[in-house]
Amino acid sequence: MVCHAGPVTTTWRHLPASAREIAEAATEAVDAARDRDAGAYGPAADRLTAADRAGLVLGGVVRLLLEETHPDGLDGDDVRQVLERCVRSAAQWRPDVDPHVLLVLLAGALGVYDPGDDDAPPDPAAIARHAPLLVADLLAAAGRPLEGYLSAAFAEVARTELHD
Repeated sequence: MVCHAGPVTTTWRHLPASAREIAEAATEAVDAARDRDAGAYGPAADRLTAADRAGLVLGGVVRLLLEETHPDGLDGDDVRQVLERCVRSAAQWRPDVDPHVLLVLLAGALGVYDPGDDDAPPDPAAIARHAPLLVADLLAAAGRPLEGYLSAAFAEVARTELHD
């Protein structure tokens, strides 16, 4: 069962237009995933696909959630449990869920994914269709809303860009 923390009250007006688009699309997609609303999920995932750097931001959200839900670190069994839980939950309403794409998302968020190891890395559209499923699942496990993680991920991206 997925918990719902109530209506979204965060506005993203303070963000630049490109970041605001990511925040709004991510919020819509994660809400649709949480609610298992296939009709709303597709358009929101399409918005994420079109939003430059959405994968980077959602990867940051995934990493933050993994760190919080596994404060002692993750081992292979932990990754497998997260992957299995997310796939089982998503497959109930998204029969096209691809465990490989979710595994790439997990590995990428943990900083251990090397695209050279993969014969055909997932395309940005596949990442955009799967990232909100993983985020919604991890949020349910954490029992927290998306907004704080999304804000922290944007701050992390901004810090990284400042130092590069």
